[in-house]
Amino acid sequence: MTQTHLQSSGSALFWFRRDLRDEDNAGLSAALNAHGRVYCVFVFDRNILQELPARTDRRVEFIWHSVHELHASLQRQGGGLITLHGVAQVCIPTLAQELGVQAVYINHDYEPAAQARDNEIAEQLAAHGIALHSRRDQVIFEKRELLTQGGTPFTVFTPYRNAWLKAFDDERMRRHVIQPAYLAPDPLKRCLPTLSELGFEKTNLLALGIAPGMSGAQKMLNDFMPRMGQYHERRDYPGVRGVSYLSVHLRFGTVSLRELVRRARAEDNLGAACWLNELIWRDFYFSILFNFPHVVTNTFKPQWNDLVYDNRPDLFEAWKTGCTGYPLVDAAMRQLAQTGFMHNRLRMIAASFLIKDLGIDWRWGERHFAEQLNDFDLSANNGGWQWSASTGCDAQPWFRLFNPVTQSKRFDAEGHFIRRYLPQLAQVPSAHIHAPWSLTPIEQSTMGCVIGVDYPAPIVDHAIAREKTLARYKRVAHNH
Repeated sequence: MTQTHLQSSGSALFWFRRDLRDEDNAGLSAALNAHGRVYCVFVFDRNILQELPARTDRRVEFIWHSVHELHASLQRQGGGLITLHGVAQVCIPTLAQELGVQAVYINHDYEPAAQARDNEIAEQLAAHGIALHSRRDQVIFEKRELLTQGGTPFTVFTPYRNAWLKAFDDERMRRHVIQPAYLAPDPLKRCLPTLSELGFEKTNLLALGIAPGMSGAQKMLNDFMPRMGQYHERRDYPGVRGVSYLSVHLRFGTVSLRELVRRARAEDNLGAACWLNELIWRDFYFSILFNFPHVVTNTFKPQWNDLVYDNRPDLFEAWKTGCTGYPLVDAAMRQLAQTGFMHNRLRMIAASFLIKDLGIDWRWGERHFAEQLNDFDLSANNGGWQWSASTGCDAQPWFRLFNPVTQSKRFDAEGHFIRRYLPQLAQVPSAHIHAPWSLTPIEQSTMGCVIGVDYPAPIVDHAIAREKTLARYKRVAHNH
């Protein structure tokens, strides 16, 4: 389908949110295709920023750098980015009226709070005769586009994936080109706020090698392409460079999901097929969140709301700080604290340990990840935690528990990842690094790793915890 400009009179405003790119952007393209003048805006929303627990948040810095790059890119094309710091429900209607636009364009957001915000803004705009137009951009299939034969949303992944692949077509993957001739600069030439003006400080984001913006996404994609063919073999091993590291770019839209799907489909190998499968999982969790919004606060399967957890704050604190005495779990949690990233296999292991070894409500862990992850996305984070807790759709069966030592031996056999984040275990041989308490006191002293002094003793016995967890779930299962 060829896009042509409709030569519509009047102007429009495009509001960037989690789509910080001017390439293959569905909403921006629609605005430019329908109007002779399009202004662009991004709002650093106080309602969102004030909920962040720390003034050093890598995500805010990632957005800040990405917004700067986006502004520069739009300027090169004759436009620019109006950047505001305030409450979106006030900023967007006010700006739309000041600019005298006939319409505001956005891309869909599927989180309940965001939908409520957008509905409120739509009503305010409508009161002034301004339309709000929204487009599908951050997923391939959305809302109720894919349904079972019974007309209900899918709740099991494999049938959803099969339906996704069957319904997939080239039109859905069309690249949305923009018409730069119709981009408008900021008439007031406002300065972009600094990080300090937003109330935040610089982090170690750039030192970690995380390159924000469209250029950072392209760099990461170019790095991954030669490795994509081995993705299915390497993706579960945190000690090797096996994954794409594009999740933060997907989260903030500095790369188009359509572009990633195109790349995956262009490769005819198992690695690409496996990676495409992960992208479909992302769509699946967006569908679950949209169609079953109760998952934000409750279990997907209602009967599991009856689970009674131990919820010991001291054990939760040990988990958060990487002091559980289980090396792979601790290394994962320290990676998260130091970098804002956690490998997907480790997310499952750390989550399972919190819920099923320590007996702590999955919502505690979900909230901690939400505060720490650079790529935090409500749909995927909630889906992942409910999968680990066996309370979600298509979740891990409740009677299957990850053994943290077995998982460690399998996915970090030589302990390379463990030693990177737990240097006190550097001299412990691979045979013992997964359970360093198995060393004799003399061996511990010789290797500079005395359990209980240099490294914590296990805060829970997995075998005992396993029986307790099985009993906890069995009680609820038998009552339903």
